[in-house]
Amino acid sequence: MSADAPYSSSSARLDLSRWRPLPVALIVVGALIALIGAFSAPKSFGYAYLVAYIFFLSLALGSMFLVLLHHLFDASWSVPIRRVAEHNACLLFPVMAILFIPIAILAPQMYPWMQLHPPDHALHAKEALLNKGAWYGISISLFAIWGLLAYRLRYWSRRQDETGDARCTYAMRFHSAWGIFAFAITLTLAIILWSKSLEHQWFSTMYGVYYFAESVWTTLATLYVMVAILQRAGPLAPVITVRQVHDLGVLWFAFTVFYAYIHFAQYFIIWNGNIPEETFWYLQRENGAWWQFGMLLIFGHFFLPFLTLLRIDAKLSLPVMIPLAIWAWLMHWVDVSFNIVPVLLPTGYTPAVFGMMVGSMALVLGILILAWLRMFGRHPAFPLKDPRMLEALGLHHPQASSIAVAKYEGKQGA
Repeated sequence: MSADAPYSSSSARLDLSRWRPLPVALIVVGALIALIGAFSAPKSFGYAYLVAYIFFLSLALGSMFLVLLHHLFDASWSVPIRRVAEHNACLLFPVMAILFIPIAILAPQMYPWMQLHPPDHALHAKEALLNKGAWYGISISLFAIWGLLAYRLRYWSRRQDETGDARCTYAMRFHSAWGIFAFAITLTLAIILWSKSLEHQWFSTMYGVYYFAESVWTTLATLYVMVAILQRAGPLAPVITVRQVHDLGVLWFAFTVFYAYIHFAQYFIIWNGNIPEETFWYLQRENGAWWQFGMLLIFGHFFLPFLTLLRIDAKLSLPVMIPLAIWAWLMHWVDVSFNIVPVLLPTGYTPAVFGMMVGSMALVLGILILAWLRMFGRHPAFPLKDPRMLEALGLHHPQASSIAVAKYEGKQGA
């Protein structure tokens, strides 16, 4: 099959209308469980909610990175799916900022260093960053930077839909140029403050890159499913070719290897250094069920996706890729839990905390779906006048993008 041929996973069209009550149901059930947990065991609920929050934060941050990457490399293949990633990135503000409020309220109970008076030696060395004022101030600043970057890119993307002016492309490229540095710094600060600082004694110079690799890996799996659904449902049908689907799979494969390299490198450096301030983190995660979680990360997070994605034809097969994407979500949850929950539960999840975590996941997911659908309904499903759409579709005459736009507008009118 040609790389520029239209991609059709099935002749049947998906009817998404029957799934519209799902996010509301998730919110209602999740909110009920979360409220029970928050009032009965606030500290345990805080850890469970943090797992859900860090899980979904990674999807928004991973999407922002892919949008930045698209503009920095002047990519063409990713033009048809850029708008989907933009919607995901715009969830960072204000939705994810509002969802951070429970963590901000419960932080004094969750982060042991906030209760150390006077600070121990490890905290004293990091006190410039790990103090309440800095923690709250930097957290607020992170959302402000993410919101500014996401919405400036969205603003010029929408202007491009209206005018097709080349200045819009240059503006998005400019914001991506400074944005990639801001992204790297803010992502690193976020995961250090909100996850790594749960154990302030621990040292790791690779933790930010570790979370970055994990975030993009999970985002690519999620985008693959979203694009497949939107292509079959109709909104992206005029612009999705084999190339977009295959290249998403290739990037997913690349980050499977990159994530494994980063995770192994962190472990190897700490093991080789054999310094107590570093090794205790892994030793703690060899107790109880966390040993099984660690083994699952080795074989399930790397070997299974790696061997599956090796085949070219697998990247174009929904019966293979959809289950693999679901598996990727499971592995991401295992990874986030492996990082956060042992601080509270040294031997593994208890039924109560696991239930709170499931409720928190349902609540956050439902809210994000509703917010995403609202954005999707207010904007065109793909960039209408991006000059690189011609190349993305493999069409090389002046009317090519007009044909795609006409098809899209015709479906919307129908």
